[in-house]
Amino acid sequence: MPELPEVETVRRGLQPVLENATIERAEIRRENLRFAFPEGLAARLAGRQVIGLGRRAKYLLADLDDGMVLVMHLGMSGSFRVVTPEERHLIAEASFHLARGKLPQHDHVVLHLTSGASILYNDPRRFGFFDLIARVTLAEHPYFAKLGVEPVGNALDAAYLAEKFSGRKTPLKSALLDQHVIAGLGNIYVCEALFRSGLDPRRAAGTLVTRSGKPSAKLALLTDEIRATIAEAIEAGGSTLRDHTRADGSLGYFQHRFKVYDREGDPCPNMSCSGTIERITQSGRSTFFCPSCQK
Repeated sequence: MPELPEVETVRRGLQPVLENATIERAEIRRENLRFAFPEGLAARLAGRQVIGLGRRAKYLLADLDDGMVLVMHLGMSGSFRVVTPEERHLIAEASFHLARGKLPQHDHVVLHLTSGASILYNDPRRFGFFDLIARVTLAEHPYFAKLGVEPVGNALDAAYLAEKFSGRKTPLKSALLDQHVIAGLGNIYVCEALFRSGLDPRRAAGTLVTRSGKPSAKLALLTDEIRATIAEAIEAGGSTLRDHTRADGSLGYFQHRFKVYDREGDPCPNMSCSGTIERITQSGRSTFFCPSCQK
């Protein structure tokens, strides 16, 4: 599933084309994806101007000029691509060599803009979804009401995590994946941040908090590494895993920087360590770490 850096990469790819654009018409080619589309979605989008394109956790948020927000989630295999007027006539003849996840039969939503460009949403597995929610009620909506802070904003600091982790015996990795604590932080980048911090994913989250409830030095380091890892992944364009590509069709490349994720059996990249990367399962998810230098 695309993680926060991938979703932010898609947002940045769509922003120059979609923000301040007017949707001339929308094609909804199925009755549903993961969930049913909102009733009358195509008609409700026709003629609407997109006044802003944001992101909350792994949700893309297109603010419309009527006070509604088009909420979009990529699911497991969803992706967007932008087709300019100059490129449109090439689609039919080029479709035979389109990459997996880009086959035209999986283009389930198409937004035709008055600029002549089109935005196509492609989703082979159909776990993504679209919704329309009034902006004034967005924060209270079940999608968003209990989400934690963003890992890229100033709200995430060591004091915040100390408050959330105090007294908790939950494994550190599981605590970090709790979306009520940090919104949008996923499995890949938790593994990477924990390695960079030298912390064992199995240790109790509460052990990073002092008796007085203050963050330990290790928790402060972890907070910095979470922010740095996410920022570097966004800068690199996200990680291309299976179907994910940027809105322009190009690939992200942060996966080439992975230190531990999906590197089971490799020597630890820490030059002062002679350990080997291991994989364990925590809460049904693969965890990659070095048991020799992560304590």
